[in-house]
Amino acid sequence: MALDYRKCAEEISANIGGGANVISAAHCATRLRLVIADNSKLNKAALENVDGVKGMFESNGQLQLIIGTGTVNKVYDEFLAVTGVSAASKDDVKKAAANKMPLWKRS
Repeated sequence: MALDYRKCAEEISANIGGGANVISAAHCATRLRLVIADNSKLNKAALENVDGVKGMFESNGQLQLIIGTGTVNKVYDEFLAVTGVSAASKDDVKKAAANKMPLWKRS
């Protein structure tokens, strides 16, 4: 059965604290890259069990959800529609994540 992109995006949104908790969002070839305002609102266990999410990790201030080639862009489009978050580039997300880091960690 094909993945329901909208449902996947809605479940991701519900488990990250909604669009208001997203500072920036972009995607690369396989991952949805998010910068989250308040990490205490994340439900990591639920995120790992969202249909369509193959894995998850945090790196350099970004929450990265592994979704897969040819699918991540469709989930991303639905995620933007569901959350009202503006599209960003990978560089925008990197900058937002860097700004969230403590001064001594910024490069």
